Parts: sequence; C-alpha cells; structure tokens
Amino acid sequence: MPGEQGPQTDDLLSEATEMGALAPSLWPLEVANIILMAERKGRITYAVRIRALTALTRLPIRIDTETAGQAWRSTLDLAHAHGLTVYDATYLELSLRSGLRLATLDKALGRAAIACGVSVLGMNSA
Repeated sequence: MPGEQGPQTDDLLSEATEMGALAPSLWPLEVANIILMAERKGRITYAVRIRALTALTRLPIRIDTETAGQAWRSTLDLAHAHGLTVYDATYLELSLRSGLRLATLDKALGRAAIACGVSVLGMNSA
C-alpha cells in the first residue's frame, strides 16, 4: 500500500521475485479484500488496483492446495495455542508443514512462528 513500503517490504518482494513463494489458499482472497478496502477508503485508485494485481500475478507464488484440509486440525490448534486468528495461523501452519521461512511483518504472528522454531523473514525482532 502507498506509504507502507520500506526496506523490509522491499527485501520481501525481492526474495519472492527471485526465489518464489508458497502461500495458503486464502492468500488471494485476503489480498483481494485488502486491495478492495484500500480502494473504497480512497487510499488507492482503480488504476493502482489493476497495476498491483497485475504485478502480483507475475510473481512466482504457488498456492497451497492443502490449506483447507489443515483448518480443523493443525491450524486451529496453532491459533488456539498462540492467540492468533485462524487466518494468521494458516501461514504458520504452512511454514511448519513446508519447512519454509515465514514472511510477515505481523508481530504476533512472528512471535508465534519463532516460538514454533520457524525462521521469520521480514521482522527485525518479534
């Protein structure tokens, strides 16, 4: 979003561009909602929305097909244990299952990931 870029977000984008990423199946819905809300609030224009979504579709991001299958088991357990929303816990569950680092700037999610032994990309400190 405008005004939210910085060294950490630039690093995340560079890594995703170069190495690719894996996202839970709810990620496109979350991104669409964030962009829609930003447009409704006047933070971005329709043209910016289209450019952002076009840029995102060019990134080598694979969508996990097992996200929903974990919702009532591992994801819910992680959300309960760490005080996360189920939505945030999907990212942690996927990182644990895939063995990949978690890219987040969310402090609560980052702390939960570190507590679970997951390396966090994007946070200086959790």
